[in-house]
Amino acid sequence: MLPPGKKTKKTVLPPASGERPARPKRGKRTIGDRIADVLDLLEAQWHNEADPPDLQHSEPLDGLILTVLSQHTNDRNRDVAFERLKDRWPLWDDAAAAGESAIEDAIRPAGLAPTKARRILEILGVIYADFDCYSILSLADRGRDKAREYLLSLPGVGAKTAACVLVFDMGLPAFPVDTHIGRFCRRVGFVEEKMSADEISALLEREVAPSRYLGGHVNIIEHGRAVCRARGPLCGECVVSGFCSFYGGGTKL
Repeated sequence: MLPPGKKTKKTVLPPASGERPARPKRGKRTIGDRIADVLDLLEAQWHNEADPPDLQHSEPLDGLILTVLSQHTNDRNRDVAFERLKDRWPLWDDAAAAGESAIEDAIRPAGLAPTKARRILEILGVIYADFDCYSILSLADRGRDKAREYLLSLPGVGAKTAACVLVFDMGLPAFPVDTHIGRFCRRVGFVEEKMSADEISALLEREVAPSRYLGGHVNIIEHGRAVCRARGPLCGECVVSGFCSFYGGGTKL
């Protein structure tokens, strides 16, 4: 998942001379080494580690509510719903006082509006009770683990939502796993087919250098949207096809 304003924009080029990229070297290499090889190839194409996107909200609560709205919908519908919400109530104090039916009407484009409206108001209520204001800006001061623990305690907030808020809005190391990243990791062979998104996230956070989390996350998403698509993947244009179990003949990691 990407916050508003970040869209796939870079040109996708096939491998040089139309050939598949070289296969990785065999030998005693850890899964972390192999993941790093793939991230290096993606970075050479998408450049989001060298030029990281500025996706941070000045108030992390904005990012949290945005991510709640993203559940079970696409980025466009999420963004429309969030803009409607903020246009009607620029301050969370006012949104909290608006009532469930009004919130539900504002966020209807995101789908599941009754459930999400209830969750938003529950989250706002808990945050106000805990911080005496509608802000979680100070939560980052507790560090990644404590901040994650708090976010996961909020109504309807799961591992992916918490990780998005941590890495995008708090500048804390986390590696969210959405549909694109889960599909990519399974296809390339980083993980078994049945591994859950939460398990994939834990693996990536364990094996990838924290400095690569944000850029690597965005690189995989861009690659998943433009090349490693759910339907009709462009395997012949993929810079990591030599590593890919899905492509056939690649070295399984």
